[in-house]
Amino acid sequence: MRESYTEAVGRLEGLATGERPVPLAGIAEEILAVADLLGRQPRLRRALTDPARTGEDRAELLGSLIHGQVGADAEALLRTLVAGRWSSSGELLNATERLGVEALLASADSAGELAEVEDELFRFGQVVHGDHELAAALGNSAVPVAPRAQLAHDLLDGKARSVTARLVEVGLRGFGGRGFAASLGRLVELAADRRDRQIAYVTVASPIGEEAERRMAERLAAMYGRPVDLKITVAPEVLGGASVRIGHDLYDGTVLRRLTETRTALSGKH
Repeated sequence: MRESYTEAVGRLEGLATGERPVPLAGIAEEILAVADLLGRQPRLRRALTDPARTGEDRAELLGSLIHGQVGADAEALLRTLVAGRWSSSGELLNATERLGVEALLASADSAGELAEVEDELFRFGQVVHGDHELAAALGNSAVPVAPRAQLAHDLLDGKARSVTARLVEVGLRGFGGRGFAASLGRLVELAADRRDRQIAYVTVASPIGEEAERRMAERLAAMYGRPVDLKITVAPEVLGGASVRIGHDLYDGTVLRRLTETRTALSGKH
């Protein structure tokens, strides 16, 4: 799985950095359309991951279905994907969707908008998280994607870039099998990773100021060996201090955490 996905991403990067102008956003749409097809056709997914078939045979099968329906660049990338060995049909589906996302991020990168897209995704996630009714409406997987996507587009219209809106729609479809909130978080991280940056989710009781943000980012960058983007959430209920989450690491220095630990310790004595 990793080998064919890595090869496909390498080919995508070659298109993004090559001398020939390439419509990366269009390639992304074509790949995501095929991902949608795979999501709706489990028998096709199984055929494209059948270990009894050779990689060339699987690539030819996919090519026979999409040739003329997508451009030559998208077809070549997708053939590269399916030619690899996959342990399950779900893995192929996730990889196809991920490749489409990488193409979208590459298009934003080429346009010099990747940092803005990353920030817009995060801020939209904050807006949704802060409104329980909106979070319920967008995150309800029992409702078809189309009306939820329309709601998201209405909210983002004129306030975010087209790539941001498209990535939000990918999140609504459950990127990588995740819920909507988790999908958005993962998309933010992928955007940062493409910029060779680490994401630090910081929760504070009140705004900390630009200078304090700069010092925190510098300390975290020194710890993790790469630049760090702070994504700050103001939550008065933590009372003071700060909580910082980077990947699986959590540093919780909030007053709320200390009070909770004190209550727990006191209750344990009686």
